[in-house]
Amino acid sequence: MRKLAMISALLFVAASLVAGTSLNGATLRSPDDLRLGRIGVLQGTIHERYAMKAWPEATILQYQSPSDLLLAVKSGKADAAIYSDDELMVMLRQNDDLAVLGDELLATPLGMGFRYEQTELRSAFNNFLRDIKADGRQDAMVRYWMKEGGTRMPEIPASAENEVLRVGIVSDNGMPFCALIDNRLTGYSIELLDRFGLYTGRKITYVNIEFGSMIAALASRKIDMIGAVMAITPERRKKVAFSDPYYEQGANLFALKKNIASLPQPSTAGSVKDGKSFLAGIAESFRSNILLENRWQLILEGFRTTLVISVFSALLGTLFGALVCFMRMSRLNVLRVSAGVFISLLRGTPVLVLLMLVFYVVFASVNIDPVLVAVIAFGLNFAAYSAEIFRAGIEGIDRGQTEAGIAMGFTGPATFYFIVLPQTLQRILPVYKGEFISLVKMTSIVGYIAVQDLTKAGDIIRSRTFDAFFPLIMVAALYFFLSWALMRLLEYLEGMMAPKHRNRTVAA
Repeated sequence: MRKLAMISALLFVAASLVAGTSLNGATLRSPDDLRLGRIGVLQGTIHERYAMKAWPEATILQYQSPSDLLLAVKSGKADAAIYSDDELMVMLRQNDDLAVLGDELLATPLGMGFRYEQTELRSAFNNFLRDIKADGRQDAMVRYWMKEGGTRMPEIPASAENEVLRVGIVSDNGMPFCALIDNRLTGYSIELLDRFGLYTGRKITYVNIEFGSMIAALASRKIDMIGAVMAITPERRKKVAFSDPYYEQGANLFALKKNIASLPQPSTAGSVKDGKSFLAGIAESFRSNILLENRWQLILEGFRTTLVISVFSALLGTLFGALVCFMRMSRLNVLRVSAGVFISLLRGTPVLVLLMLVFYVVFASVNIDPVLVAVIAFGLNFAAYSAEIFRAGIEGIDRGQTEAGIAMGFTGPATFYFIVLPQTLQRILPVYKGEFISLVKMTSIVGYIAVQDLTKAGDIIRSRTFDAFFPLIMVAALYFFLSWALMRLLEYLEGMMAPKHRNRTVAA
């Protein structure tokens, strides 16, 4: 018992070290109180480096999107987080349980990013920037978006030229820079870029990319310029040729009001809600997350994209997996070894890494639809697993049945098609179903290569509504529904192949 108690204590200490120190109650008086706390930052931003330097003993938690950052603070996973002040002010207006902690931490200039060989394009943007500063248009834009809280894009005529300029943006960055309102990209950055497209006579095409993948997308020529909110730093200058600064942005810490000692603490009276107010809250969440600004269209489009990627990846993986299975069972050593290497490599490589390699390396210089890239990457991964499923099913059939078929006058292929294959399909379908459903759920990572799937649609909605939980629950329910529907379809096919069903068909 004593040894068990010691082991339990050690595990508790280890878990505490991994999770970081939680600051419970109104203990935050200044940013210095976070020296042993948990601080959330956006991955790949200047805030990440600042936090590591300012609080070396704190636990720095990195998140992919502002909505994830907000959820971490509201759910208590992070004691505080760093976010850009302009977007933070919008966030605080819609979340009265949050507040700024301390003074401004840092201020950095923002610039558009180009490849170093794009001297002509970068010079064009710098000239455009000087022009709108000189005639007062930039001041008017800053006043409208930053000071007045504008949410409607001005009418800017699109260029009549056919030349396209692909600009990388983060669509769920948040207002006032970039957000999706009424299914239209809106914000200061979008107006600036649209005006630049008109100035240069080019048609702007926006490519939605995770912030951490932005520089890689520029280097691999998936985009022509970075239009996301990106601070100019010495480290980034090594890879990116920045324009002249178009804005200077600060950053602040924010936390739950109940954890900030200098603020009046909310009363706990009346915190228990009755059934009516709970249902009213659900109705309001449904209205703001689904109906308002026609956000249901985002969900529908994301659902369609997820379904397309899942089905076509499974079809490609099944066909290619059958080929790899044939090679794996071949008598030719070169085919057998090649198939074994393929299976080992694909099964040993994380799907996200494979997806990024295919998009940013294999198709680096090819202008290809990211949805097609996702189908290829997931199809290859599915092929590696389905090939082994097929092989195990075939080898599970007694060899005597093949010999009996040949003795009855069947050819080798006919024996396989009429005797071995039906039994193999019946045996492998239960395992195949599980692998297929895993594939459906794995598609949730395609947002890393600029695909707006179901998960990404939920992230975009969260970035607009700042609702921490309803969009996540809604997306989870839709994934469950999709998986359930596909599972029922496969079970129907499984029933069609059952011996009892085939016997009834023959008797009829």
